[in-house]
Amino acid sequence: MAAVLVLLPAAARHPRRLRLPPVRTVQAVLVGAGAALGLLLQLLAAQRQLPAVAVVLASLYPALPVILGLTLLHERLNRKQVVGLAGAGVATVLLSLE
Repeated sequence: MAAVLVLLPAAARHPRRLRLPPVRTVQAVLVGAGAALGLLLQLLAAQRQLPAVAVVLASLYPALPVILGLTLLHERLNRKQVVGLAGAGVATVLLSLE
């Protein structure tokens, strides 16, 4: 909601510059809905789990684009990146065992 309120004045002043093709509009809505869902799930996790566990698990969100890059874009990882992802995975499992 805050992002909409911030962008609304610019959209009112320059409506043609902010017009997107329908496909991009749907993609933008889906990304926004995904972000809102992520925030809602983080809130629920913080309420139902120990906040320390929920915060650590939520801080692992940068691993998701890496995994998507590996699977969808067939990117390659170097040894340091593999060790980092494995460490993040092990830490996630250990935190969830509590």
